[in-house]
Amino acid sequence: MTLLDIRLLNVYEYHRMVEAGILDEDERVELLAGQIVNKAAKTPPHCAVVKRTMELLQKSLGSLVFLSIHDSVRLNNYSQPEPDISVVIPDPLYYEDHHPTPSEIYLIIEVADTTLRTDCGIKAKIYAESGIADYWVLDVNHRQLHVFREPSQDGYESIVVLGDDASISPLQFPDCCFFVSEMLRPLSY
Repeated sequence: MTLLDIRLLNVYEYHRMVEAGILDEDERVELLAGQIVNKAAKTPPHCAVVKRTMELLQKSLGSLVFLSIHDSVRLNNYSQPEPDISVVIPDPLYYEDHHPTPSEIYLIIEVADTTLRTDCGIKAKIYAESGIADYWVLDVNHRQLHVFREPSQDGYESIVVLGDDASISPLQFPDCCFFVSEMLRPLSY
């Protein structure tokens, strides 16, 4: 079997496809490593964890950051994912003229209830190659937080899996500390 020589799309071409109506603006896709990838449907537990985590980050970090839900970040010329949560440097124009780039990103969080393999696999590799220093994958089903740090071109050098009883601080905000369980559904329900 011969490997195909696949032509990758760049971010500019991806945007042109939306402008030309080839891709609908509301279509649930993202550009990863030059390929248009369908995004998984958001389940109620996924949505609740995203909201819970956003509220926790807002209370903890306030005006020190901008928080975004499902907004694009531009990692390089071939990847423009839409992470569940992006914690970025405040911008006076609210990123009206560009999507946040790696130098403007403090933390990326993906919430996984059906996407754990993708989030810990290809997405982790793409985020590492782009230099995202702090990447978390919140595993809803196993009540764990996968923490990826020390990015390199080969992936993350540090990968730690925390249980829901562990505490965590964003790399850039070590004084902001909370428990993994605070992002998840309370056990009493």
